[in-house]
Amino acid sequence: MKTRESLQNVIFGLTVLIFIVSCDNNAIPLRDPGDTRQEEVTFTWPETADSLQTATHNTYVSADGTYVQDNLGDTRFHYWWNSHVLDVLVDGYLRTGDETYVPRMKALVQGIRARNGGTYRNVFNDDMEWLGNACMRAYNATGDEEFREVAGFVWEEIKKSWSDLYGGGITWRSDRPLGKNATSNAPAAILAMRLYEAGGNPEDLQWARDIYEWQKNTLVDPASGLVWDNINEENGEVVINKDWIFTYNIGTYIGAGLKLYEETGEEVYLQDAVRTATSMMTSPKLTTEGLLRDEGQGDGGLFKGILVRYFTLLIQEPDLNEQDRTSFAEFMKYNAKTFYQQGIKRPVMLGGPNWREQPGERTDLSTQLSAVMLMEAAAKLDEEGLLE
Repeated sequence: MKTRESLQNVIFGLTVLIFIVSCDNNAIPLRDPGDTRQEEVTFTWPETADSLQTATHNTYVSADGTYVQDNLGDTRFHYWWNSHVLDVLVDGYLRTGDETYVPRMKALVQGIRARNGGTYRNVFNDDMEWLGNACMRAYNATGDEEFREVAGFVWEEIKKSWSDLYGGGITWRSDRPLGKNATSNAPAAILAMRLYEAGGNPEDLQWARDIYEWQKNTLVDPASGLVWDNINEENGEVVINKDWIFTYNIGTYIGAGLKLYEETGEEVYLQDAVRTATSMMTSPKLTTEGLLRDEGQGDGGLFKGILVRYFTLLIQEPDLNEQDRTSFAEFMKYNAKTFYQQGIKRPVMLGGPNWREQPGERTDLSTQLSAVMLMEAAAKLDEEGLLE
């Protein structure tokens, strides 16, 4: 543990202190209400990201290179959680250039195939989309063709689940043709764009456009830009589930719009992303007092980390107007500083589903990954002067 991380352990042990969130130049003042003295805390975003990366690997990795369910010995394998582990490893590699990340990436991808019955094919289309997207990022970072081949394989499988039912869209599961979800569409559009960027196949660009337009017209509230979870047939009636609004669907819709904007220059895609992000910050379905809400452990524990990933890309978009950039960065800064001060369980460096509280005895890999994504995003934004 680095010296400044040790300092944080001392600070957390002082129970007489209260946490007051400040926007002053990378520091949150901590003050005893009965003491007029004020001590500033320096935020060590890269070092904290390093510590969380190390803790994640040491706590959750298994002998075959895949990562297990939790920190208490549950060894269950989750295809889609492990796909996001690959994304997180790429984050660490891009930030540090540390070559130790590369063999971990390779072992993980090969381990996923072994644990999945010797294939990357999966009945859940979104699982394959998460893996495909992470593999394309790994390919772009390393140039290793194996990653690109995996992404190409899953993309061919995913496209088979598009149908004209409800006017288009990709099913959530390949064996359930009546259900089409946000989580099986926006990530597919992002994957199509990443493959287009790498290979220049115009069909991939058209796929991204078609998937995005279908989701926008079917599963996005035209007034707020918030994303509804799914459309399905129940008892012979077509139903859109407008009550389920989750952080990860917000994130991937923003990400798909950004990819299309960057390639086409069509302003509507950026406008869509900004509208959705703006609504997200104040929606009670997504935030609690300015903090991304607790969506539990299990699968829900990964949701807001995915939002953070794509929301960060929006903040970094050069064409974003400065008023929106400032607003979005302030939101991220509040979430990052709150988690840094209140949510990290030190010295084990674990993060739970509530970023205002340290996790209890059990911490799922899913919530830990969201914690790493948040600190990696903070390190990236801070490096660019966006968390000042």
